[in-house]
Amino acid sequence: MGYRRAEQILPNEIIELIQNYVDGECIYIPRKENARRNWGENTNIRKELKERNLSIYLDYQGGMKETQIAEKYFLSVKSIQRIIGQMK
Repeated sequence: MGYRRAEQILPNEIIELIQNYVDGECIYIPRKENARRNWGENTNIRKELKERNLSIYLDYQGGMKETQIAEKYFLSVKSIQRIIGQMK
C-alpha cells in the first residue's frame, strides 16, 4: 500500500473537513466491503504454503522426526505438529 497526497485526489472542502478530525496525521481509509480481497489473493503464497505443507507431511510419512522437519523448514516443532494434524 502506497501513500497518496490528499490534495492530489480530494477536493479542498473534504480535506478541510477531515482536518477537523485529524490534522497532519496519516490515516487508513479501508476499501469498500465489496472491493476487499482475501489474504494472498494477489500472490502465489497460498499455493506455495500448500505445497510446502504437503512436503512437510510427506517427510513425516517418510519417517522423518518432527524436530528434523522443523529444522529443515525453519519452523517450530509446534508449527510442524499443527501442519501434520491439518493434513491428516
